[in-house]
Amino acid sequence: MGITIACFGLSYLTALGLELARQARPVRSLRIASLVFGMAGLFAQTIFLIYHQPNPAIAFGSLVLLAWVLAVFYLYGAVHYRTQAWGLFVLPVVVLLVGLSFVFQGDSEVMGDWFSANHFWGSVHGMLLLAAAVGITVGFLASVMYLVQARRLRMKRSPLGGLRLLSLERLEAMNRRAINLAFPMLTVGLLLGFMRLPAVGDANAGWTAAKVLGTLGLWVVALVLLYLRYGAHVPPRRLAILTFAAFALMLVTLVAAHPFATVEGTR
Repeated sequence: MGITIACFGLSYLTALGLELARQARPVRSLRIASLVFGMAGLFAQTIFLIYHQPNPAIAFGSLVLLAWVLAVFYLYGAVHYRTQAWGLFVLPVVVLLVGLSFVFQGDSEVMGDWFSANHFWGSVHGMLLLAAAVGITVGFLASVMYLVQARRLRMKRSPLGGLRLLSLERLEAMNRRAINLAFPMLTVGLLLGFMRLPAVGDANAGWTAAKVLGTLGLWVVALVLLYLRYGAHVPPRRLAILTFAAFALMLVTLVAAHPFATVEGTR
């Protein structure tokens, strides 16, 4: 298999460089070139995923799968919001996730049959948590854009040149919908994980694993976000800042060791 992480990682990095250049010189050719490199990266990463079928229970698998979903999100937004600085915010996260997956690539031995019938409930559990991670990441991106846009409006000038963003109302709605969708998937995924913990050889070690505790902590943070939004009616700016904490905790949880990784991988 000739496609490596460096192939699509460098494609995304080049697309990000072109997006930065487009902010200094907003010409159509730079936008087209950025989209071409983004699509090339997504195509290469898709082939890579189909060939390797990375295990989402390990850091490498969860990071590279999340990066793929966000790459799709980037291309959708870049086409749909063509006049907005979409890629300038989404691509850095994609590059970050691909870079982290490269760091943890040495943990990727357990691959190849994770999505087979033998691992059905493990796959459901992993996909639910992955979907929740996508929601939290989208909420984080919306929060970053919200704070940047709010600062620009407060200062009545553009601190980042000709940067164009969605309105505060649309960004707040994006954050709200992302967290609203992430929470139920995180809840069901967490419950499935708890139901399957007895399958771990050392049950006590399973309950205290960093992955389990991190996911539980992430669920608590998401619950607090929902309460502050709908119960305490906290202003969107404070919710955006708390979403940063949720995203940071999510990254820590993704790279933590999973108690199912070795058990599931040997079945």
